[in-house]
Amino acid sequence: MTVLVTGAAGFIGFHTARRLCQDGHEVVGIDNLNDYYDVRLKQARLHQLQSLPGFSFRQIDIVDKQALLTLFGDHGFTHVIHLAAQAGVRYSLDNPDVYGQSNLVGFLNMLEACRHYRPEHLIYASSSSVYGANSKMPFSVDDPVDQPVSLYAATKRANELLAHSYCHLYGLKASGLRFFTVYGPWGRPDMAPLLFTDAILNGRPIDIYNQGQMARDFTYIDDIVESIVRLRTRPSGEGINRLFNIGRGEPMALLDFVQCLESALDRQAVRNFMPMQAGDVVKTWADVSALTQWIDFQPRVPVATGVTEFVKWYRRFYQI
Repeated sequence: MTVLVTGAAGFIGFHTARRLCQDGHEVVGIDNLNDYYDVRLKQARLHQLQSLPGFSFRQIDIVDKQALLTLFGDHGFTHVIHLAAQAGVRYSLDNPDVYGQSNLVGFLNMLEACRHYRPEHLIYASSSSVYGANSKMPFSVDDPVDQPVSLYAATKRANELLAHSYCHLYGLKASGLRFFTVYGPWGRPDMAPLLFTDAILNGRPIDIYNQGQMARDFTYIDDIVESIVRLRTRPSGEGINRLFNIGRGEPMALLDFVQCLESALDRQAVRNFMPMQAGDVVKTWADVSALTQWIDFQPRVPVATGVTEFVKWYRRFYQI
């Protein structure tokens, strides 16, 4: 099998590409290596991948449709795992254009490439943010999702609708994955675990929004990757775009997550309580019954265990 992993130098893309290579598959990774966050971290991930048998890399931006079509024509991918996107809710408040390009134009280009070259299965990243202002808990893939509270969320919901249309019109097989607060080694510097850890170790306050009255369904990266790997070989029928939540199914209060970090770091955080930020939501909680039924797996790594592994990696990588 030859698998395309887009966003291969990103957090989830790196872990997914590495696992597929370790399982013996040929993997082509692409990434535009943009500077949304420190490119050195992306390059360090890429360096790890390039040492693995079966991995090759092309620096391609998914906005470049012709480059994508050429790549598909050259490789004949059996599976496509599309993880490239402009991430981040808060960044979208000030930089909407890049979300339109990467998450809308780029995703449309990916669908067009799949329409012409017919991989067995397209897996693409959506987000728990599509649930927006929903108040029913836990979030189910059967719930209406027509109240996005951020541009990022709106682009991810648009991806799901575009994929549905392409599956219906052209007989593609696709799965959209609504990820819930992914964390772990090699994580993004703009996300809470790295932001908090850096601040705690350097004696700076951590910003805690909504006065700490928030909860997230924190999901360890290994559980995300295991779900992707299992889903890859289990597409739905022709013409079907199936959606899955990928989360532990167990929300944790943000302040409890901070305590896990403090314990792993053996340091106390200085808390700076802030009001709710635009585009954010108070709580996320995944109903993963559809995922469990489809692949006989449910994310299961306890948060305390995941945080400990994350801190070990952080200290090694940043030599602290």
